[in-house]
Amino acid sequence: MSSTPTAAADMVFFGSVDSTVYALDANSGWAIWRFRANRPIISSPTVVDDVLYIGSADGHLYAIDINSGRKIWSYETAGQIASSPLVHDNAVLFGSTDGYIYRLSTSGRLQWRFKTRGMVISSPVVEDNILYIGSTDHHLYALPL
Repeated sequence: MSSTPTAAADMVFFGSVDSTVYALDANSGWAIWRFRANRPIISSPTVVDDVLYIGSADGHLYAIDINSGRKIWSYETAGQIASSPLVHDNAVLFGSTDGYIYRLSTSGRLQWRFKTRGMVISSPVVEDNILYIGSTDHHLYALPL
């Protein structure tokens, strides 16, 4: 296991270095479904409105239906995604090792991206409509949403 699990709808979700996202029944521990990416899953999942969002070392942010385990959409960056996505105000926020901070719509469309001078492996937080996220360039970025 390589990510912090999250729970929703009586299920537990987590990613693994075996390139798989797992959904387990929270009561029995039995596997409900598995979703296979192309490289290890190195971010932690976020679940909002029956959609699981998670990043992978293959450079994709995946949106997965939590009931079926099927991919809804994916968005490709030029780097690995270790940052755990945050959903805020119908947008998905995350960083990539390509040095960008991304804001996608919950339908997977790029709304904007912001270039830093280093990899973005930290996870975002929002307070008072300001996005805070760190970069390996030794800066903490505060971006208005």
